[in-house]
Order: sequence, then structure tokens, then C-alpha cells
Amino acid sequence: MSTSDIFLGETIGTAVLILLGAGVVAGVVLKRSKALNAGWVAITFGWGFAVLAGAYISAPLSGAHLNPAVTLGVAITSGEWGDVPVYFAGQMTGAMLGAFLAWLAYAGQFQAHLTDPEIVARKDEEGLVDKAEAPHAGPVLGVFSTGPEIRNPAQNLITEIIGTATLVLLILTTGLTKGLAVSGTGILIVALTVVGIGLSLGGPTGYAINPARDLGPRIVHALLRLPNKGGSDWGYAWIPVVGPLLGGALAGLVYELVFA
Repeated sequence: MSTSDIFLGETIGTAVLILLGAGVVAGVVLKRSKALNAGWVAITFGWGFAVLAGAYISAPLSGAHLNPAVTLGVAITSGEWGDVPVYFAGQMTGAMLGAFLAWLAYAGQFQAHLTDPEIVARKDEEGLVDKAEAPHAGPVLGVFSTGPEIRNPAQNLITEIIGTATLVLLILTTGLTKGLAVSGTGILIVALTVVGIGLSLGGPTGYAINPARDLGPRIVHALLRLPNKGGSDWGYAWIPVVGPLLGGALAGLVYELVFA
């Protein structure tokens, strides 16, 4: 694979991943969406299908890493580090592009949600709008990036490590079976595993399990001029970057110790 193929493959594949992943979240949480309140199961399956589409598209060009944690795990097991920066650059570029496209697709819903009086203002006990506490924009940041239900940095970090290690170990071990990789069945198994991780381990943090998936869209959220959007929660942003990278490294080390 050439450097340009890797960069283009990762950019396009990650953009599709984030477009469809952020898109399903936007459809479920934003006002005036036909999918409003479809629930967590819809979100987890939407992200699984997003992985499926992005991976199939990018596999011929770059091998469909789509995730710096996967790239790190592969580098640890293969010893090939030269293309790691190219993978990272493509993944971050694609993640930001996909987040922008998701906003573009749902621009009207974002506007309706963020200007709805019931969303952007909190009422006090007498039913009056508390101007001092507005805006409260609801789950808009969650369209772009993850956040914990219980803010405990140690637990949140461990959750991301466990979820990502599960994903990357699955990816590394399915690569042992050439039939799976050639037929594309391996990609399907990875996509279903992402659904499973979301259903089983997504509750505490929203399961970033991918540094580019979280950081790229968070940057886009910070840059977009959306009314009443609230902050981008940079105080938490290191956890869905560091946790998945540690999980990917852990998976690579386990693979080397047990399967190599």
C-alpha cells in the first residue's frame, strides 16, 4: 500500500464511519427528526453499520483501520511503525470531515433543537425561565463526542481501556484466518462486535473506543457556530483518547504473548 492510498483510504473510510455514526445519534436525540427517541439499541446498531460501511469502503486502499487504537495494536504486533503517522492523519481528517457532513445533513434539526425554548432554557420551581442558567442545549455534544454518565476519571478510563482492548484483540485475532479476511466476513464480525461492545459496555461512557472518533468531532463541535450549543467538555476529552490508545496497546501485547 502506498502512503497516498493509506491516507485516502483512512480519510474516506473514517469519514463514512463518523457520518453514519454521528448521524444515527443526531437522528435519535434532535428535535424534528423522524427517528427521535428511537433509543440506545438504534444507536448501537447504527454505529455497527457505520463501521461496516466505512471498513468495506476503505479496506482495498488502507486495510480499514479507521481507529488509531487499531493502528497502534497492529504496529505492536507487526513491528511496522513507518506508516503509523499517515494512518493517524487520515483518521483524524476523516473524523472531522464526517462530523461536518453529519451536521450538514441535520442542519435544520440542529437549528430547531438549539433554538427550542424548552431545550435552551431551564424553568425554575415557579415555571419561570431562569435566564442565568440558560442555555442548556441538551445532548447536542453527544452527537459529536462521548461523555460519562458518572464522571469518575479512573472508572471512565478503565471502561474505555476494556472496551477498546476487546475490539482490537478481536481484530487482531480474526486476521489469523485468511478466509475471513478475504471473504469480508472478518469486517462483518468486527461490526457486530462494535454493536456488542455498545450494548454491553457503552452505558458508562458512551464507548468512544476510538481516539479519532471522539477528538475529531469534538473539534468540529468547538468550531461550528451553533446557537446555544454549550461547551465541548475539554476537561473530559483526554479520556476517550488515552483510554482507547492504552486499550489498543494492551490488546497488541496480549496478542504477542498469547497468539503470536
